[in-house]
Amino acid sequence: MSDEELLRRMHNGDADSLGRLYDRWSPLLFPLVVHLLTDPDEAEDVVQETFWQAWRHADRYDAARSDVAGWLFVIARSKALMRLRARRRRREEPLPSADAPELVAPLADPAVNAELAGRRAIVLAALAGLPPEQRHTVDLAYFHGMTQQEIAERTGQPLGTVKGRIRLALEKLRQPLAALAEGGL
Repeated sequence: MSDEELLRRMHNGDADSLGRLYDRWSPLLFPLVVHLLTDPDEAEDVVQETFWQAWRHADRYDAARSDVAGWLFVIARSKALMRLRARRRRREEPLPSADAPELVAPLADPAVNAELAGRRAIVLAALAGLPPEQRHTVDLAYFHGMTQQEIAERTGQPLGTVKGRIRLALEKLRQPLAALAEGGL
């Protein structure tokens, strides 16, 4: 069943569809959020909040703007960035640096670990296929938690260029990652 169909069913109150969407996408959202927050417990909270928001606001999904996976990733990234900004305001800890080690909580099930490794390899291969300037921009946005404005300031590129690079990169990633979106590997 497609992500769009699951979302439509969620909008109609089908909790099983929420579970299926969670099972499909939480293993890919979790590493991204852990990378941003460096705290697996907090990352799990953000992933849960992401799907809770998707459940409550399934009617706000716009297929013309992105696929369901992209919508979920934007929600998760936004929630993680909100937490990072709150940390920064409270001065609890600085934002993670670009060279901070990736922290991912190990899973007990070897089959799940193997599936995640396969998915990660597909994502990394898709990213490697992007032109360097698009790959760098996506890296800054999705893996280092920078806003488009921050990327523009850091790279010295116009904001429109940054937005265009992200849009083009996401369009190019859509096809190679379609198998993941449909529940394959």
